[in-house]
Amino acid sequence: MTSTMSRYWIGIASADHVRRGVSEGFMQVCHGKGGPLKRTAPGDFIAYYSPSRVMGVKDGLQAFTACGRLSEREPYQFDMGGGFVPFRRDVEWIASGEAKILPMLQMLSFTAGKANWGAPFRYGLFSIPAADFALIENALRPSSGVAAA
Repeated sequence: MTSTMSRYWIGIASADHVRRGVSEGFMQVCHGKGGPLKRTAPGDFIAYYSPSRVMGVKDGLQAFTACGRLSEREPYQFDMGGGFVPFRRDVEWIASGEAKILPMLQMLSFTAGKANWGAPFRYGLFSIPAADFALIENALRPSSGVAAA
């Protein structure tokens, strides 16, 4: 399913926001900013990490919650009401669920051996190697059972 020209990304959002994106076929990052989405391209892959189930609630979820492939449509703005018009990108979702990150920390290149493994997540969107994406995708697939909650 992967291509040598594709890039792989981690986006960060609460699980409830990721579920909405999965059900409606889109992604948003960094509170709807357009700049980060412009770094992505059609055919790239996204995996979402959710620190919590609900935005602003520290419930300790710490799990990957969805992964997919970016569609051909370029980033666009969408009026969500109340003056909030975030940038979005359409996604063909591959898998969703909850795959806890803690069992994967030593396997992912961006967290292995790092005491402060959460630091990269502060950026809201960052690139990862294809091997890391494959690990996350496999953990999210219902049949794998790897690191799934």
